[in-house]
Amino acid sequence: MTTEDELKQFRAQQLTRRALLGKATQGLGALALASLEAKASPLTPAERGDKSEGDSLYSPRRAGVRGAKRVIWLSMAGGPSHLETFDPKPKLAQMNGQPMPESMTKGQQIAQLQGQKLTCFGPQLPFEKFGKNQIEICGLFPQIGSVIDEICFIRSMTTDAINHDPAHMFMNTGSQIAGRPSMGSWITYGLGSLAKDLPGFVVLTSLGQGGQNQPIAARQWSSGFLPSKYQGVQLRSKGDPVLYLTNPGGVTRGRQGTDIAAINALNKEYNSLVDDPEIATRIAQYELAFQMQASVPDLMDISQEKKETLELYGCQPGDGSFASNCLLARRLAEKGVRFIQLYHKDWDHHGDIKNGVTLKAKEIDRACMALITDLKRRGMLDDTLIVWAGEFGRTPMSQGNGRDHHNKAMTVWLAGAGIHGGMVHGASDELGYAAVENITTVHDLHATMLHQLGINHEAFTYKFQGLDAKLTGVEGAQVIKSILA
Repeated sequence: MTTEDELKQFRAQQLTRRALLGKATQGLGALALASLEAKASPLTPAERGDKSEGDSLYSPRRAGVRGAKRVIWLSMAGGPSHLETFDPKPKLAQMNGQPMPESMTKGQQIAQLQGQKLTCFGPQLPFEKFGKNQIEICGLFPQIGSVIDEICFIRSMTTDAINHDPAHMFMNTGSQIAGRPSMGSWITYGLGSLAKDLPGFVVLTSLGQGGQNQPIAARQWSSGFLPSKYQGVQLRSKGDPVLYLTNPGGVTRGRQGTDIAAINALNKEYNSLVDDPEIATRIAQYELAFQMQASVPDLMDISQEKKETLELYGCQPGDGSFASNCLLARRLAEKGVRFIQLYHKDWDHHGDIKNGVTLKAKEIDRACMALITDLKRRGMLDDTLIVWAGEFGRTPMSQGNGRDHHNKAMTVWLAGAGIHGGMVHGASDELGYAAVENITTVHDLHATMLHQLGINHEAFTYKFQGLDAKLTGVEGAQVIKSILA
């Protein structure tokens, strides 16, 4: 038997029943993906010439209002206190040291204060009014106050989880159960990436002076049951941005390219037999990694920025700060990255919350302002959605001189991409214990984000274990239309 005959026999043996079924449905899968990408285009319906609405995948936008092409999600890991940041509570200040009304807390889930005496703990930092509408926020955020007319505060946000990891999971995936795709993966799956030599979903982390370096698990940016090419890629803001990015000694870029071409040729040959989407992903990732070896070092070198830009953000090249990451987020956005998520750690203030939030304010105030200002002056704020959020809020009851985890009230804020700036949506009660006006959920926040990206969250599904899985769950999420310009 000749070598050619042996190869034919091998191919015939490798065409298993699973591969045959996979190939039989490949045409349908390709059609579905093409339809998904077309309907979930970042262009508006008018720009696409698509006038049909109904149950289509895209969300029609109001005439003349631009939506988002990308998202920058600022994750304040640890659970920032709404009561020391963006939700003023004078009544809580008056009741400082008094028993918490039992009518509010009886039978309620409380994290570490369960079964203990509950005492009101007044806001530890002063509030001031900013902007045209004189919105009150903590006075330690004057830079955010200077751009407050671009910001919408949601003071009635709630979440289902009360401990860090499941709360991060819920905020990122819409579920407390591990294994679901993160919101960044959903978006890059639906819209693709505008970046040619970078991932569509990038994650950056930073740690401030507080020292509570709680780990952020990589599953928070996992693609879950979506193809793995949609998972987030973490870039390190200090040292090598990606491990093993540089070639070992004696290996030139030309030789590396030749090796990758040979590896991918073998993978393509094997994939022609077994039709495995993960092999296709492997091929794409090899090629992307090779491109990143050239693009990422230049991208991460913020020393190329003008002095005035570095001063605007308040950062220095290589310092690994939240401010540097905000500047990198703008650079990533310019390169076409679809979803950029920044984690800033050390917001878990069970004790000494006054000093803790003071430190955090110094670390993020100028950077948040700079990001909004920089995007606006470059004409990018109109199509960039910025979201600032923790994983939950904090209790109005004291835990020594700190606050416990709390899921019934928290504040998040949004800016850019058709968001109505200079306004407050919703409210918590007079003690900041529970959202009581225009109550919103994490699913509502996700639905609003998808809407601004041009995606109908109800129709944006992926078949998994026989069910149509969605980022926004099955609980009846609503787009928060009142915050849209």
